Amino acid sequence: MNALAALGKVEFENTRNLGKGGRYSHHKVPGGGNLFSSFDFNHAYEETDVMISLAKLKNHVTTGVTLSMKNLFGITPNSLYGDQAGSEDATAGRSPLHNPRGFEKIRLPGLKEDATSTDPFYRVPGIIADICAARPIHLAIIDGITSMSGAEGPWCGQAAELKFIAPGVLIVGLNPVSTDAVGTAVMGYADPRAKRGTKPFTLCDNHLLLAEQAGLGTANLSQIDVRGMTIESARCSYG
Repeated sequence: MNALAALGKVEFENTRNLGKGGRYSHHKVPGGGNLFSSFDFNHAYEETDVMISLAKLKNHVTTGVTLSMKNLFGITPNSLYGDQAGSEDATAGRSPLHNPRGFEKIRLPGLKEDATSTDPFYRVPGIIADICAARPIHLAIIDGITSMSGAEGPWCGQAAELKFIAPGVLIVGLNPVSTDAVGTAVMGYADPRAKRGTKPFTLCDNHLLLAEQAGLGTANLSQIDVRGMTIESARCSYG
């Protein structure tokens, strides 16, 4: 933060909840969305001119991979979409987005009336595509210098078979769907457009494919202009 502040006038905003602003900004999902027709985000997401998503190259228990698009799941305010919704001091997780059971009293802004599934492996991928449609990413950066395979973090338990991994790559693109597709291929998965049941989307719907179907970009490797080193030379198997 000090390095950024040294550049001149730089404003910092904690977008977990309302932050320094006096209101939430309303963002509609083009096309109506999968589970959400709109979202209420921190005002900063309306006021920003260029949206950059900086993510790690990792697996995810619920979504198969967590790259530039999944990275935006956390821009949903805890005060509106989290376990402690209703409080501006909310810091707990976003369980109502994963599975609404037990959180029926929480009204999730923008949730469609027919979005009643309690399956997180359906809900979370669909919500990711909805968020990225409502708040588009202009520059996707995926840090694959060092990372872990198996899951998104040590809290996932021993069953996730977490392993330190060092692909030694940075993957950067102007379209998040295509950038995440290349990232998925670099992780050793042959088809970033694979449906549920195929690695890495063994348990879940494929949010890359859902985003492609929503018109956010292509996940078809044959249609993506890959520059620099080839996918084959960058590939590092995540299992």
